[in-house]
Amino acid sequence: MKKTLASRFKARMSMAGAIASAMLFAVPALAQDESRLSLADRVARLEQQLQSQDQGGIGMVNQVQQLQSQLQQLQGQIEELQHQVQELQDKNKAQYADLDARLSKLENAGAAGSSTAASTATSTGQDGTVPMQPAPAASSAPAASGAPAASGAPAAANGTPAAAPGADASGAQPAYDAAFSALRGGKYVEASRGFRAFIQQYPNHPLTPNAYYWLGESYYVTTNYQVALETFQKLLSLFPQSDKAPDALLKVGYSQIELKQVDAAKTTLGAVASKYPGSKAAGLAQERLRRLQSQPAG
Repeated sequence: MKKTLASRFKARMSMAGAIASAMLFAVPALAQDESRLSLADRVARLEQQLQSQDQGGIGMVNQVQQLQSQLQQLQGQIEELQHQVQELQDKNKAQYADLDARLSKLENAGAAGSSTAASTATSTGQDGTVPMQPAPAASSAPAASGAPAASGAPAAANGTPAAAPGADASGAQPAYDAAFSALRGGKYVEASRGFRAFIQQYPNHPLTPNAYYWLGESYYVTTNYQVALETFQKLLSLFPQSDKAPDALLKVGYSQIELKQVDAAKTTLGAVASKYPGSKAAGLAQERLRRLQSQPAG
């Protein structure tokens, strides 16, 4: 009995040992398989991370390139705006310089004309009145001409309008000087109101063509080119023989340029040069016309 039990115990122990041995051999194999699977997973994960990083890097590069392109466009726009601002500044300086030169010339002419006021029926204004040929004063015009003046702004021999009969011109010169002084002081709105009031009150006065011209200048300097164009054209229509006609026609051309009416401006500037040869307006018209013709089309 004891022998049987002992043999059975030994058999069981040998079986347990075999099972243990089998398990010892199986566990490393399983562990090795698991490690292999884990390594593959890790490699796959790393590859996915690298792909994500590559895609992110490409996206960053694209964004940087887009930003650089936008920056270049903005720089180009800024340079263009700076160029336009510089052109406007140069244009304004030229306009003011031209206006100041004209005013100074007129002021000097007015000072020279005042010394001969006693020998002429009318004198040049002290504050920059445009010099004109002597014209009869408003109160003496009918007597001097020997016939009543017509009501439609009659012109004297030099093209300036004769004063309307019976018109009170005593306040004409002060009104004109006040508007002109405002123009010289850069008060363009006040000047335009003054010249408009002068034209309305004294439509036949010898200074009316000048009032039209400086009214147009007040509009032109403030870049109101369409109204300036109409004002200069009105002067030429009413007083084509006025001393201000060459300058008015020149400013018609300038206004057309600013209004992008280039073809009409070229025709006008050519008319100034051909109609008033040798005048300062003709020289300025020819110079501006050359500049227009040298510019590329469009």
